[in-house]
Amino acid sequence: MARERTVVKGIVLRAVDTKESDKILTVLTPGGKVPVVAKGARSRKSRVTACTQLLAYSELTLSESHGWQYLSEGSTIELFEGVRKDIELLSLASYFAELTEAAALESVESGEILSLLLNALYALGNLKKDPVLVKAAFELKLMSLIGFEPLADACAYCGAPEPEDPVLDIREGVVCCGKCGKGERGLSMPLSTGALAALRRVLYGEAKRLYSFSLAEDDLKKLGDASEAYVHAMLERGFKTLDFYKGLSGSIFDAPIQNGEGT
Repeated sequence: MARERTVVKGIVLRAVDTKESDKILTVLTPGGKVPVVAKGARSRKSRVTACTQLLAYSELTLSESHGWQYLSEGSTIELFEGVRKDIELLSLASYFAELTEAAALESVESGEILSLLLNALYALGNLKKDPVLVKAAFELKLMSLIGFEPLADACAYCGAPEPEDPVLDIREGVVCCGKCGKGERGLSMPLSTGALAALRRVLYGEAKRLYSFSLAEDDLKKLGDASEAYVHAMLERGFKTLDFYKGLSGSIFDAPIQNGEGT
């Protein structure tokens, strides 16, 4: 009996070599993560080699057998050459892929997550947006899409629409005044007026304009430090690709983390 075939569009989040010439892929599609066996993908005669690369966005023909999806045919749509030609951008994009793999689920609608990742790679490689800005916006928006959107419209304690000396409580996922909630809130990252405005824009603004803003260097650093700490707190894990990227870029996570007592 012929295998039933399905055609999907997806991006490779991870590619692992197996056996002599095969690969096992983790592909993000609009319908969620899909593990895919790409037989012979590492062979010089393979016609699917290009679409089995990390970060390759392709149209894939899959067939199911014994609970596994097998890659039958593939046609690349976008390889993000602008990212691949720069080792620093490629390392950041690899972190985006690892983070997305950790956040997305199998058989759960993931169209918005897929669009977020594709737009981030386009912003890095084609639009040449500031990698620090793209990273922070991507992290925060991804957390929002998987149900961890921080409450940022007002101080979570006193209700002030413009919190004084704002901080982001990375455990509770709320923004508050620096003086509010001492002894109650968890670990907090300092923000600034500019960083808070940018955070709100990322969370509540139009998706298509996610990276269409700029920040002063100090504001951007606060936003970036807060977004990274928030990811770690929500997912409770680190990422080797992030460590590698920071080693290349010279980025060091050195922002002060405040506890509930403000020390």
